[in-house]
Amino acid sequence: MPDKKDVLIIGGGPIGLACGLACLENQLSFTIIEKGVLVNSIYNYPRNMRFFSTSDKLEIGGIPFISAQPKPNRDEALAYYGRIGEKLKSNLALYESVQSIQGVDQDYHVITDKQVHCGRKVILATGFYDLPKMLNVPGELSSKVRHYFSEGHPYAFKNTIVVGASNSAVDAALEIFRKGGTVTMIVRGASIGERVKYWVKPDIENRIAEGSIKAYFKSQITAIHPDHVTIKTPEGEKVLENDFVLALTGYRPNLSFLKENGITIEEEEFQKPKYNPETMESNRPGLYLAGVICGGLQTHLWFIENSRVHATQIIAHIRTKG
Repeated sequence: MPDKKDVLIIGGGPIGLACGLACLENQLSFTIIEKGVLVNSIYNYPRNMRFFSTSDKLEIGGIPFISAQPKPNRDEALAYYGRIGEKLKSNLALYESVQSIQGVDQDYHVITDKQVHCGRKVILATGFYDLPKMLNVPGELSSKVRHYFSEGHPYAFKNTIVVGASNSAVDAALEIFRKGGTVTMIVRGASIGERVKYWVKPDIENRIAEGSIKAYFKSQITAIHPDHVTIKTPEGEKVLENDFVLALTGYRPNLSFLKENGITIEEEEFQKPKYNPETMESNRPGLYLAGVICGGLQTHLWFIENSRVHATQIIAHIRTKG
């Protein structure tokens, strides 16, 4: 049986790393278990993505984050969190997928696809970027449909439909347009999302107004075919020829994983997991929640700048409770 750590942290994103730094500061032994690369979600962001927050709001553990512009880009964030990973590298278990969390407070066993980790406490900081919200229409599983966007170059000089009106959808539409692609947006609501970055929103609205990007509002895709899609609009059904569909309608946390491992999920619209907001301890003693996972389906409630404090709350409670 492997050595028992004080804390096992599931999730190697910024909040998981913040928990690791808090453990380090408080002389607690720990392991951070991540199923992909370090800060896997940020790694999978679009290559030209720029954060809404300024760099100081993305700092963790009191380690300064200096960027060329006030709002850092993806590569600067990867470099910053990579430097933190260097400090914690002996505590990292990357490319390990957690299968289950067994045991009880003071004696937890986290089973991965590679080994068993033992610890007194467990922190779940798994984020939400792994599971895209599906359109649930015929043809969605075809190769022309993508739920993630990296860069505009593959879509240059092709016809691409972008589904959604949030930051990810708007960024993709603008970048593909500027790479020479023909872009059509399909938006369920009546307008571009209110949470779109304030310096980007006028850009997309102007491109739509001038006709450079076509947008169908109060509309939705009903079927996806090899060379076209059908959409339902206020004016009736339309057929649009196209090459690719980017379904960028958002992402959701893996709530099934929480349920399977004893976390109570509130039976209401937003399916928030049960936890003590002062200590972040869940209904399962000794198992804590941190970061965006705390909001359930309301993934806009928690982000790096307002959930990094979870690390301090959790470690303070662990030290007090023992």
